[in-house]
Amino acid sequence: MKTHHESDLSESDYGMRIDLITRVFGASAAEDFFEKLPPGAKSLEAYTALLHSYARSKMTDKAERLFGRMKDANLSMDVLVYNEMMTLYISVGELDKVQVIAEELKRQNVSPDLFTYNLRVSAAAASMDLEGFKGILDEMSKDPNSKEGWTLYRKLAAIYVDASQLVVGSGNSLVEAEAKISQREWITYDFLVLLHAGLGNLERIKDIWKSMLMTSQRMTSRNYICVISSYLMCDRLKDAGETVDQWQRSKAPEFDISACNRLFDALLNAGLTDTAERFRELMLQKSCILTSRATVAE
Repeated sequence: MKTHHESDLSESDYGMRIDLITRVFGASAAEDFFEKLPPGAKSLEAYTALLHSYARSKMTDKAERLFGRMKDANLSMDVLVYNEMMTLYISVGELDKVQVIAEELKRQNVSPDLFTYNLRVSAAAASMDLEGFKGILDEMSKDPNSKEGWTLYRKLAAIYVDASQLVVGSGNSLVEAEAKISQREWITYDFLVLLHAGLGNLERIKDIWKSMLMTSQRMTSRNYICVISSYLMCDRLKDAGETVDQWQRSKAPEFDISACNRLFDALLNAGLTDTAERFRELMLQKSCILTSRATVAE
């Protein structure tokens, strides 16, 4: 395209080329290409593509320096830039910095998207920060851009927290599992499932769950609750039942009826009595009797 001069390269073309260079040759090659670009070609798209390259490679120092350069260049940064930084900090376990980025996004009057909230929720949950978690859901409820999908996501996330008891006693710490994916990173996948459930992307839920099952990570009741509740909220009882079967067959952990009772209570407390009843009937088919201590919402 550049050699034949058939058309002028756009800002997005340079961004796409940086992304492709990263995929084929790595972040260092993408960095070299970016630095050799003329000043006029160093657009927001080009900067963002290189930032994504650093974030994917977990090059925190370089990503932070580039983020600083973007601010110094007075670029009109969009939500994607802030999401990239949050994603990076979650992937390297620097969860406290996610909130710092969120606050800067607010100061710059950049509108968050659903993925922004997903990242913030994931970081709060991984930090076992229940108050912070609830505060983020409250922000979502007041967001003027909130749409129907966001409402379902908020409800799902709240149910998930109630059912899986994210905040635990005795100062339990988050530990590495199988030395590859930490529980801190793993919880992000749970919320990615909830995100797609809120958006109605059922095939993506299945894809993510299939990918999770193929890893060496040990599944917990929390993971199963996440997927089951997502299927229930999307009225996919067959898929929910198949996931319960997987859970019952699993050896680590053993099937946890108490977790199912908490999910049942959480559905009732959210006022989703019909969904709760469908779940109760489903579990009865699996020879599991659910008991509730919930106070049903008006």
